[in-house]
Amino acid sequence: MSRRRLLAAAAGAAVTGFMLPRFGRSATAAAPERKKYPKKVTDIVERSLVIDMLAPLKLDFRPEAYAEPLTAADAEMFRSCGITGFHNSIGVGGASAYDDALSFLAAWSGFVARNTDVFTQVGVITDLDKAKAQRKIAVIMGLQNADEFRSVKDVKEFFQLGLRCAQLTYNTQNLIGSGSTERVDGGISDYGVEIIKAMNEVGMLIDVSHSGDRTTLEAIELSPRPIAITHSNCRALNNHPRLKTDEAIKKLAAKGGVMGITGVRMFVKDKDPTTIEDIVDHIDHVAKLVGVEHVGIGSDSDLMGYDKMPPDQYKQLKAAYKASYAFRDKIDTEGFDHPRKVYDLTEALLRRGYSEANIQAVLGGNFRRLLAESWVPRPPAPQKKPEDGKPTDATQEKK
Repeated sequence: MSRRRLLAAAAGAAVTGFMLPRFGRSATAAAPERKKYPKKVTDIVERSLVIDMLAPLKLDFRPEAYAEPLTAADAEMFRSCGITGFHNSIGVGGASAYDDALSFLAAWSGFVARNTDVFTQVGVITDLDKAKAQRKIAVIMGLQNADEFRSVKDVKEFFQLGLRCAQLTYNTQNLIGSGSTERVDGGISDYGVEIIKAMNEVGMLIDVSHSGDRTTLEAIELSPRPIAITHSNCRALNNHPRLKTDEAIKKLAAKGGVMGITGVRMFVKDKDPTTIEDIVDHIDHVAKLVGVEHVGIGSDSDLMGYDKMPPDQYKQLKAAYKASYAFRDKIDTEGFDHPRKVYDLTEALLRRGYSEANIQAVLGGNFRRLLAESWVPRPPAPQKKPEDGKPTDATQEKK
C-alpha cells in the first residue's frame, strides 16, 4: 500500500475518531522551536538556499489539510524553519496511480496558490532563488513512484502539470524496475529505458531512492544526465535494504548526481540511541567517499515529524510496510525531529569541522546545481538520414 492510500484510508475512517495531525494543533508543542542558536549558525542558515529534497508539506491527506486556509501559527512555522525548498512528494501506486497523482498535484497546487503570501510553486530553477529573496517557501512537486506514467507520453503531460521529480519505483516491482524490498531485482525494463529517456527530454529529475540495487545502478548508467537519490542513507553504516551501497553512491557521483541524507530513524542507525550526530555520520561517509559536492538533505518528513502523529494512525502507518523496514518505537531521530531541525544540523556540521562553504553546499547548494542541470529540456537526438535509399536502424525498428 502506498503512503498516500494508507493515509487516505485513515481519513475516511475519521468518523471513528481517526484523525491525522494538524499543524495548527500540534506546532506549539514543539519545544525545540524556542531554542536559541549561536549567531554563526543562524547566519549560515539565513545565507544558505536550503533545499529539503523530500519534505511533504503536511503528513495529512484529509481533504481539509489542503482545503482549509493556512493558520497564522502554521505560516510562522514555515517562515521560521530555515528551509526554502520543500520537495513535496508522496508515493502512489497500483491501478489508481494515474488518478491519485492528478488529484495530488491539483490539491497541493491549489493549496500553494491559495497561500501565496507563504508559498510559491517551482517551475524553473530561478524560482528557488526568487523564493529565497522574497522569504517564501518554494514548493517542488514530486511523486515517489512512476506508476502514474501509463505510457511514455504521460511523462510530458505530468511535466506540464508541474511535476518536476519522480522516482522510478517505490519499494515494490512496477513496469519500470524493482523496488528495494523486492526479493529479486530485475533491473530496468525496456519500458523503463523509454521512461528514463522521456524524463531527460522534458527536463524532469529522476530519483531512485526506493529502487533496488540493480535498478539503481542501471538507472544511473542509462540516464545521460545525472540523477538523484533524494532521500536515503549509506548501507555501509547501516545494513538496511532501503539504503544505498558504496558502489551506487560512487556511480551516482561519477555522473554528477547528489544523494540526500534522511532522518528516518531506522535508516540512520539500527539501534538506539539514534541522534543527529548519526545523521552527520552518513553525510561524512558520502563526503569522504565521493566528495562533499554530492551530498545533501532529504529528511523524508514534514516539519513536525512522524512521532507526533496520533497513536492509532501511527500504528497503521508502520503496519503498511514489510517487516524488512524494521520500525522501532520511534521513526524520527533525536535532534532532527522539530520544525527548526536544519539549525541543529548546521550546528552539528560545524562541530564536525565543516566549513561554511561546505555546509551551504550540503544544505542546498548541491541540489540546486543538480536541479539546474536536470530541469532543462533536452530534445531527442536527430535521426540519421538514410543514405542511398537504405533505411536506418530506427526506420527498420518502426517497421
